[in-house]
Amino acid sequence: MTSPRTALVTGASSGIGKATALLLAAEGASLVLLARGRPALEATAAECRAAGAADVVVEPCDINDRDAVAAVVQRAGALDLVVHSATVMAYGDVEDLPVEVFDQVVDTAIKGTANVARPVLATFRRQQRGDLVVVSSLLASITAPTMGAYATAKWGQLGLVRTLQQETRDVPGIRIAAVSPGGVNTPIYYQAATVLGNTGHPPPPVYSPRRVARTILDVAGSHRRLRQSGIANPVIIAGYRLAPAVFDAAVGPLLRLFGMARDSVPPTEGNVFASVPDKNTEKGPWHDI
Repeated sequence: MTSPRTALVTGASSGIGKATALLLAAEGASLVLLARGRPALEATAAECRAAGAADVVVEPCDINDRDAVAAVVQRAGALDLVVHSATVMAYGDVEDLPVEVFDQVVDTAIKGTANVARPVLATFRRQQRGDLVVVSSLLASITAPTMGAYATAKWGQLGLVRTLQQETRDVPGIRIAAVSPGGVNTPIYYQAATVLGNTGHPPPPVYSPRRVARTILDVAGSHRRLRQSGIANPVIIAGYRLAPAVFDAAVGPLLRLFGMARDSVPPTEGNVFASVPDKNTEKGPWHDI
């Protein structure tokens, strides 16, 4: 019988990260849960223990803090799987977003991923094995107006993942993959910073966080480099690449129609710089499949 996995999950206090932690807990895994806010992280830990986790360690930590992330990985010891889900998002034209918000969104995805990867890959090299799965996005393969910060962040993150895949070819037991969801029913849309006067919502088709989490666990241990999680993703990517003029004319109106809420909010930094505990949940309020 295979021993239960020891896994580290970043962004474990909500959304896809929390869903992944709960699925691993149901397998009897030993978990290290990382996120910025302790209260929501402790709530996830309690749910994981109830779901059957062999052990749960809570590590409040910002992935932008390189030394703190390295210390978490060192304390974790041997790791079979690392799922890197932590991210933040902002809505607004590049010209209109506060510079510090744009920079933080980009830094969290690119520098934050590097901060996680460096100590994790050092652990994997000592073990000669290990799986790192990075939660990417459809917006790592396309762009959309008012989503420039997030698209820049995710394109850069996916470039980093691809490079790490090349740089670890010397250790066949190390596997690195990215999973790119489309619309997912998570709180990230209303946790995001915005200067648009309204919040976002996931564009259809909307998938449940658990469905994406199952894809993540399917990819872990396989030799897939990149897995799209969303039936519409390949069609949208093909349109972006093959008919750019048509795509560019249509994407703005379609995003406003299908990806923006009809609410009214003042400009906000959302959770870009700090956790917002009362908005950390596994699922958002939308219907999903």
